[in-house]
Amino acid sequence: MKVARFEDLVAWQKARELTKQIYSMTKRESFSKDFGLREQIQRSSVSIMSNIAEGFERGSRPEFHKFIVIAKASCAEVRSHLYVAFDVGYINNEEFNSVSSLAIEVSKILGGLRSSLKNKTEQ
Repeated sequence: MKVARFEDLVAWQKARELTKQIYSMTKRESFSKDFGLREQIQRSSVSIMSNIAEGFERGSRPEFHKFIVIAKASCAEVRSHLYVAFDVGYINNEEFNSVSSLAIEVSKILGGLRSSLKNKTEQ
């Protein structure tokens, strides 16, 4: 099945869910007051979605691959910020595990997509 829109990509759908969870988590009083961390984790999560969409719309496999690599790196950034949020007490262990698991899932999906695009580009 050929994907016609970026919204149809599972990677983008999961990244959207991750972003919703990040925004929900950062609305809480203690987290919301930490402007630096709040802004960084929000921007990182939005970057995942945006790079998937932009890469898809570029219309070429090499360009899409490049943007998937960037999206995967942004996903790692989100995961790193989650550790900070956990370590300073903005989120509890259950929240950390839940959101971190979703971020890892997104990262794995992006890794598979990256490999697929790279292999097809090299053929």
